[in-house]
Amino acid sequence: MKCSMGGRKSNHVRQMLRRFGAVQNWQLVLIIIPLLFVIATLLRLDHLQMAELRANVIAADELGDDAALQDSLEKLRDFTFTHIVVNVIERNGVQNITFGTGPFYLEGQYLRAANAAIAEAESQLADDSNPNGNIYAAVSAICRPQAIANGWAWNSPGYLNCWTSELAKYPAADELNSQLTASIPSTELFRYNYASPIWAPSWAGWAILVCVILFAIVIVRLVIWLVLQIFLLFLKK
Repeated sequence: MKCSMGGRKSNHVRQMLRRFGAVQNWQLVLIIIPLLFVIATLLRLDHLQMAELRANVIAADELGDDAALQDSLEKLRDFTFTHIVVNVIERNGVQNITFGTGPFYLEGQYLRAANAAIAEAESQLADDSNPNGNIYAAVSAICRPQAIANGWAWNSPGYLNCWTSELAKYPAADELNSQLTASIPSTELFRYNYASPIWAPSWAGWAILVCVILFAIVIVRLVIWLVLQIFLLFLKK
């Protein structure tokens, strides 16, 4: 009686194995392998598109077209935020894989901002509303006649001492230098690094999702098959 029950259970397990094996794992693997090449191609295309958009940003920065620069930055940002952008960047001689554009600088925009700050500071130096007037013009008016009278060159000790002593009489000179330093923006304000998501609903993202699902099915099928085989061994005993 026990042997009969064990035989029925064994036959039932075998039927489950046959139904479960209707679709073979190797068939799923044959789908996964070309799908991996498709994913690699799509990721490569997304990287190239990002690189092109980033090049447009650099080009607009070099031209000094602020409107085009802002537009190209927005396009680069929007694309990076909605696609899986795999990038390789070098840090201290070591190449690292990252998701996003990697750091890039807008050198032209920084130079324009710095030059504008310097021009503003120079205009303040020449502004008659300054309580001390044009400091450098006032110092030059004192030291230049002395230089002519004594035959000083612009770099002679007497001329330099005259400038130093006269500038010391104007505390505003230190304030203007500090103001100039404070007005020049930090280079970090012109450093960009847009990060992309690890997964995004793009063509590459959907292909990756399908591949992960198929791979998970293969793993689950293998685990179930092993469990059923172990169960059969116990039944035979």
